[in-house]
Amino acid sequence: MNTSLPKRTFNQEWHVIGFTIFLLMVVLLMISAHATGAGQDFSWDQFFDLWIKMSNPDWSYLSSVTKPLIETIQMALVGTFLGGVAAIPAALLSAENIVKNQFIRGLVRLLMNLIRSLPEMLLAALFVAVVGIGALSGVLALAIFSFGMIFKLLYEAIETIDEGPIEALRAAGANSIQIICFAVVPQVFNQYLSFFLYTLEINVRASTVLGYLGAGGIGLYLNTTLEMFRYDRTAVVILAILLVVVLVDFVSNQLREVLK
Repeated sequence: MNTSLPKRTFNQEWHVIGFTIFLLMVVLLMISAHATGAGQDFSWDQFFDLWIKMSNPDWSYLSSVTKPLIETIQMALVGTFLGGVAAIPAALLSAENIVKNQFIRGLVRLLMNLIRSLPEMLLAALFVAVVGIGALSGVLALAIFSFGMIFKLLYEAIETIDEGPIEALRAAGANSIQIICFAVVPQVFNQYLSFFLYTLEINVRASTVLGYLGAGGIGLYLNTTLEMFRYDRTAVVILAILLVVVLVDFVSNQLREVLK
């Protein structure tokens, strides 16, 4: 009995087609980089000079960034809270198992998707132009961003809950408020808190750079130190931001583990 394996062709053995496609993509990427000007000369001298100056942080500047760092955390907390609370009724109106009117669901989802399409940096720029420079612009931008994100996650979670309690309450004559309170909320409450904490993590990171646009927080100091070429102070700002982000991520991960 002949048990020999079929012989592979040269193309199959050496993956000629795959390598050809890979090389073609590399060539196209290089052409695209050259056409867009992305392939400009990299200044290694400036790069190393920057890192040398940042390797000796000016720790006396730490007292100056403490207050804006706390303001950054406050912006993230308030923005996430406002957006998270506002997302609850919108998510309920978008859930198919809560609202049976397809027109209302479609209209709410359309409006929410339009809001979600705006990045937080663009929102911050718009609010700076409307309400002026300050933390309020950052809070409003983060609130709308949080609203769009939590809305999307929450209404999808609501649509996947067990329908049994909802049908039982409807059969018993419960109204919509009672169904939401006693059949929906208990099933999605832990998930909602997890979504809230996840959005808070993102907002802490985002709020650190909103200051570039005048939206308050530590980002303004980061921008100022870079413009003044005080890289020793820039290092202090970056380390402070890194510490806050790591701590927030750690606390958020621990809380989400408890909610599982």
